[in-house]
Amino acid sequence: SGRPSSCESGGGHVIVWLNGAFGAGKTTTARELQQLIPGSRVFDPEEVGTLLRDRLLPPERLAGLGDYQDLLAWRRLVPDTLAALQAQLGEDVPLLVPMALHRQDYRDEMFGALASRCIDVHHLVLHAEETVLRKRIEADGVEAGAREWRLAHLDVYAEALPWLRDDAAFVDTAELTPRQAAEQVRSLLRAGAARVPIVQDPVAAGDTVAAAVLLFDESDRVLLVDPVYKPGWEFPGGVVETGEAPTAAAVREAAEELGVTLHADDLRLLVVDWEPKRGPRSGGLRLVFDGGVLDPAEQAGLTLPAAELRGWRFVPAAEWDAHLAPNKAARLRAALAARAAGAVAYLEAGLPR
Repeated sequence: SGRPSSCESGGGHVIVWLNGAFGAGKTTTARELQQLIPGSRVFDPEEVGTLLRDRLLPPERLAGLGDYQDLLAWRRLVPDTLAALQAQLGEDVPLLVPMALHRQDYRDEMFGALASRCIDVHHLVLHAEETVLRKRIEADGVEAGAREWRLAHLDVYAEALPWLRDDAAFVDTAELTPRQAAEQVRSLLRAGAARVPIVQDPVAAGDTVAAAVLLFDESDRVLLVDPVYKPGWEFPGGVVETGEAPTAAAVREAAEELGVTLHADDLRLLVVDWEPKRGPRSGGLRLVFDGGVLDPAEQAGLTLPAAELRGWRFVPAAEWDAHLAPNKAARLRAALAARAAGAVAYLEAGLPR
């Protein structure tokens, strides 16, 4: 994070993601939108879920599954398929994706994967109040099981509305036909009102060195940040650039991500952790520095880059596991132990060596 984008702005790769409640008319509106945008194509991620469920995954892997979006394979394959389709069809072919996406961490994971491929996502929600949605779903000609499933998931959509309103352009479809809704979507696309501001930084092909900085409040809680391009919370920091000292990278990242001014001479190394490659992201050496305590004035002055981070908070020890991946929670505990002992810890995959 914090590095300049390696993608050319406005390169032409475009995904139009039509979100909303299950049964809100996303697919019908997408078909209408396809007629309004010459050359566009509709891709339904549900087909990937059906393939995984019916053909590829053994039954024991599906036991207790409530939604195929909970499958890591689905969340990986959908961005991969969209990128492959754009490579096949050409960057000037917009892909229209009618798909309910109600978990923000899944949104971060998938939109971040597309951004790392230099693909712009335009995120729109086809909205209607619950009473309208219930009437539409009950009047739909789908089988009873599908109808009941859609009705049961209206609460999930309602719970997602706060973050969706911050992330997407809304089209109120209560009084609109699918064609009229598609026309409003087209207008929002032309105005650029639905484009997701997310850093487009291709994932490194090989191992990297990254520098994180731990910052504290007066109660010794640790400052964590919430990236928009991947799930979970993180320490402030990022990849060390070619020819850059790790302490300089930590100072630069603190300034770029938080607006905090640090000095390399004041940083103390706490942890060196070798991280193996996990999933699509590279591994390498992860350095953790002690950046000290932020006073109330510095806390009040924190500023975030909207294309990278959506929030920050000081997190007590009891909540580390709820915010961080297990390897990062282990790294944080090792860093705090080293801080207390005035030592430096060496880890491999989060474990002391």
